[in-house]
Amino acid sequence: MIRIGYGMDVHKLVEDRKLILCGIEVPHTFGLLGHSDADVATHALMDALLGALALGDIGKLFPDTSEEYRGADSVELLKVVMEHVSEHGYRLGNTDITIAAQRPKLRPYIDLMRENLAAAMNASVDQISVKATTTENLGFVGEELGMSAYAVCLLIKA
Repeated sequence: MIRIGYGMDVHKLVEDRKLILCGIEVPHTFGLLGHSDADVATHALMDALLGALALGDIGKLFPDTSEEYRGADSVELLKVVMEHVSEHGYRLGNTDITIAAQRPKLRPYIDLMRENLAAAMNASVDQISVKATTTENLGFVGEELGMSAYAVCLLIKA
């Protein structure tokens, strides 16, 4: 049996925050605002995984009303989500993530992002796709007010 999940997330860009994407710090003049590290890509991925299992979203599992998750490392939270995947008798087939960001250019960091997620998910790098796109200066992403990310995943019965 296979299960497919889809996730998306959005965070506002602000000053005085680090920009963390797929657990990697990307040099930029702005970072993403959120209760945790605001890793928009990892959040979308976790929502896809949880959605595939019909377990809700990351807000249900890691509520932003809990001080326990203030400043949390999203890749560490991803490891917890992967424990749920395993406990439900599934393993990752593959995932495909798209990050929408006008700036900075993410291409130099994509391979490191894939490697970081693969390690956290106990998967091989060829199971992890990370892509980046701009919105051609349109919308909140194009105006550099925020970033969004979208993820799909395929889970396979172990």
